[in-house]
Amino acid sequence: MTKVAYGAQSMAEIHEWFSPEGRRGGAQVARLTTRNRPKRAEEMIGGSLFWIFKHQLVARSEILAFEEDEGGRTAILISTKLIEVVPTPRRAHQGWRYLEAKDAPADLASGDNGDVLPASVAAELAKLGLV
Repeated sequence: MTKVAYGAQSMAEIHEWFSPEGRRGGAQVARLTTRNRPKRAEEMIGGSLFWIFKHQLVARSEILAFEEDEGGRTAILISTKLIEVVPTPRRAHQGWRYLEAKDAPADLASGDNGDVLPASVAAELAKLGLV
């Protein structure tokens, strides 16, 4: 599943959203609300919600559960452990979208940038259709 990190100005800010200091009471679970419950909700539990920032998939959070919320909405419960992934071009969209496992980027090992382009360069190349 993919979702835009709407309002984020930097990767540091996204990390801050999920840090114990950024969560009320140091909660290990974050709640996102959506109008419609995903049809594939049950199969997505244990999977990941991938975050889009500057037209790239940059990180993921484990999907823990789906719950009914106020006004007929659905709450998506995700882990606050944010795992960075190899930056992969992805267009921004509203709401969320399904992401097939074969299209999911690999996790970026801590401190291992290997052959990964800087996010700004990868975004420019994606705009030009070169990556």
